[in-house]
Amino acid sequence: MAWIPHALHFLATFIREPLQYSFMVRALLAGVIVGVLCAVIGCYVVLRSMAFLGDAMAHAILPGVAVACLLGKDLAYGALAAALAVALGLSFFTRRGAVKEDTAIGILFAGAFSLGVALISTMKSYAARNLTEILFGNILGVGPKDLWRLGILAVLVLAAILVFYREFLVISFDPILALTLKLKKDRLQLLMFVLLALTIVVSLQTVGVGLAAGMLVTPGAAAYLLARRLPRMMLTAAVIGVISSVVGAYASYWFDVASGAAIVLAATVIFLMAFLFAPGRGLVWQRASGRKARRG
Repeated sequence: MAWIPHALHFLATFIREPLQYSFMVRALLAGVIVGVLCAVIGCYVVLRSMAFLGDAMAHAILPGVAVACLLGKDLAYGALAAALAVALGLSFFTRRGAVKEDTAIGILFAGAFSLGVALISTMKSYAARNLTEILFGNILGVGPKDLWRLGILAVLVLAAILVFYREFLVISFDPILALTLKLKKDRLQLLMFVLLALTIVVSLQTVGVGLAAGMLVTPGAAAYLLARRLPRMMLTAAVIGVISSVVGAYASYWFDVASGAAIVLAATVIFLMAFLFAPGRGLVWQRASGRKARRG
């Protein structure tokens, strides 16, 4: 057992050394913010089967990012403007029911993404390289200003979810009750689109455009297998999101891999474990229960 002290020393060094650097501390704080926010609103995404919407909105902000890059402005502001425009566009096209939601998502996603690609194709190579962090994420590059912006947007989104928790719950699970209570479904739907858009903007620097949908869906999907009620599902998803973000940040520091990929891979591993071993719902659990039932 002489190896145990060496293993503990290695683990302590692995954890403590990165914390000597302020950029790593900011990265971990950003990871916690993004992990909680994406996981909480991601529960609605999972329960309402909106995974395609999250992925489409993440890619549809590309033209805003490209315009900001061309103008030499902060890319996050361009992403925010484009995300809000897409949310408003979805609400406009689906409000009267003339176009189904999935059709409107497909049209806006294809159109906006194509516009973004066209704009990027006009850039010089040095300008296009500035988009790398938005596309693939760089949690270690989060600065003090970025951290404040993440925190403010996260507080706004989480506060809105708390205030409208009951309304979102009703329109998500009981449309008939929503009509009975005379809830303004179109406005609530628009608000949810806007909150989703803000969440995607918050997650850009940590996981990037390409992987934002992963952090919206994967922690919530894992939590769905582990919890029965929405509040507990949200809490479980938030814990999974934080763990994934912290693991991804350390992997990005020690192994020099893209932070977005590391974070989403960590969340995927946790989902696979829940899929196999979740009490009552896990594959292994169900097969074991089936064998016991056959023996009985």
